[in-house]
Amino acid sequence: MFNLTLPALFFGTLFASVYGAAFHLWKNGGWRRLFFYLLASFIGFWIGHTIGVLLNVTFGNIGPIVFSTATLGSILFLVIGHWLSLVNP
Repeated sequence: MFNLTLPALFFGTLFASVYGAAFHLWKNGGWRRLFFYLLASFIGFWIGHTIGVLLNVTFGNIGPIVFSTATLGSILFLVIGHWLSLVNP
């Protein structure tokens, strides 16, 4: 079901890092926000990939990674995480 090889895992983590870093540059955050955005992107990317595998999505696959849903998951987690970080306790 989850046929992730080590190179695919590395490739997906690299793309999740790029998504998180690009979002950080776009929103102009500090060092703590960079860590937060990278973490949100990792979690969203792999949850999105898992949802794509479970729903048997075949659009946008690169190797064993379902990039269409993984990218959507990463973007969704980044936007929601940014929105939640704006709330002052």
